Amino acid sequence: MNIRSVATTPFADQKPGTSGLRKKVAVFRAPTYLENFVQAVFDTIAVPPGATLALGGDGRYLNREAIQVILRMAAANGFGRVLVGQGGILSTPAASCVIRKYRTFGGLILSASHNPGGPEGDFGIKYNTPNGGPAPEKITDAIFARSKLLTSYRILDADDIDLDHLGTRMLGSMGVEVIDPVADYAELMESLFDFAAIRELFAGGFGICFDAMHAVTGPYAKEIIERRLGAPAGSVINGVPLEDFGEGHPDPNLTYAHQLVEIMYDVDAPDLGAASDGDGDRNMILGRGFFVTPSDSLAVIAANATLAPGYARGIAGIARSMPTSAAADRVAKKLGVPCYETPTGWKFFGNLMDAGQVTLCGEESFGTGSDHVREKDGLWAVLFWLNILARRRQSVERILLDHWAEFGRNVYSRHDYEALPTDVANGIMEQVRGAYATLPGRAFGNYTVKACDDFSYTDPIDGSVSTGQGLRILFVDGSRIVFRLSGTGTEGATLRLYLESFEADPARQGGDAQLLLAELIAIADEISGLYTRSGRQRPTVIT
Repeated sequence: MNIRSVATTPFADQKPGTSGLRKKVAVFRAPTYLENFVQAVFDTIAVPPGATLALGGDGRYLNREAIQVILRMAAANGFGRVLVGQGGILSTPAASCVIRKYRTFGGLILSASHNPGGPEGDFGIKYNTPNGGPAPEKITDAIFARSKLLTSYRILDADDIDLDHLGTRMLGSMGVEVIDPVADYAELMESLFDFAAIRELFAGGFGICFDAMHAVTGPYAKEIIERRLGAPAGSVINGVPLEDFGEGHPDPNLTYAHQLVEIMYDVDAPDLGAASDGDGDRNMILGRGFFVTPSDSLAVIAANATLAPGYARGIAGIARSMPTSAAADRVAKKLGVPCYETPTGWKFFGNLMDAGQVTLCGEESFGTGSDHVREKDGLWAVLFWLNILARRRQSVERILLDHWAEFGRNVYSRHDYEALPTDVANGIMEQVRGAYATLPGRAFGNYTVKACDDFSYTDPIDGSVSTGQGLRILFVDGSRIVFRLSGTGTEGATLRLYLESFEADPARQGGDAQLLLAELIAIADEISGLYTRSGRQRPTVIT
């Protein structure tokens, strides 16, 4: 076997964020594109001789091929061992679990999260640090800088490694250990939740439908929900990971998880519906004919955290992304723990968790998690809900109605306008920003503007400052409208509109969110010119 240094011209033309580098499959298949990015990562992190790397992905198209390239490059760059999920599979939270449990020198996760897969779809890659979390900005900046200077990459000439059978193989002087992708994660979940109580729940006839969306959580859900917890066979649907996600869009929301939504709004619906995304870090929760917003889900989990054995001693604090509703803030206040409002991005939560400041975290984009790993965790959230349901023996809807009666309801919705021309999306944002000077004190029907800003955040742990995180219009009564451009797409721009209004009246708390927010929706359009500028009369996705 021979290690080669291959001459190259840099291709990594996009700065990786905490969600990694995402591009169309065709871009990653361009000569040396993947290799350049991986070499830039290895050069930046300064691999100690003999270090261990975790490696795996969500099973999408190009996953196995990319893993073989990365293994040969890891062997040529001084790694002593790589832990790779069987079949190339590791969900993002499971990868974080493996990194932390085996104290590896970080890991490479291959995923474009909730983006579509297949030959015409998207692919992605990111580096997670030894704490199990996404690389912070100082590292991603350094990777990007290095990628622009590369003139060669190092790779071992060798045949492909067998990824389908457990055990250790040698690749040059490096060991490649193919591990069970589910075992370590399932063991961690069993240490956090009351599996006996959940088994009793299922034994009593409780029904669940978990939609894995032909993505990575299928094997995890089948092992944990059906085998270990005893849910009836078939409770997990679309449970086989496919390279193209069954030609679906593995994003667990009311639009793309339409099969699950139809099941849960049918007269014969099971008690709980849930879905996860491409790489397993997002979740959606449904009761019978009842949708739980991610913001409310975080708040309910926080209010009931001590029902789960892993959180029986209480929580240190809560963190939420700025666009997420303030429902969790109300729970934190009652519990007497801090609640941090951060920019979108799990790295901000990771800093707070590493410092012991928070236990639970959540983003409105269907991401919820805790300090058990350093990634959001879709199946963990579903198991937490099962634990709560097993202990409280109430329906999902009843739990929410009781929660709102105690804390009030933060009526909330997110409207996504996907694949807008970039200049159109930027123009909408500029119109909102340009209106700031005239808005404070202005009345719009029942709402009066208190203040406007572009959200910024100073990290209390490392002192870093993040600016330009979203345009906020704050009203006197605590309601708000937020405009934000998302960085998760690979085509055009995604504009997200967030709407929030607090409802204290129990008689109105059960109303439809879109009807309750109709006035705010109209105000948002009046300020931004959204419908006229975008040419669209409704969002791509409403959650």
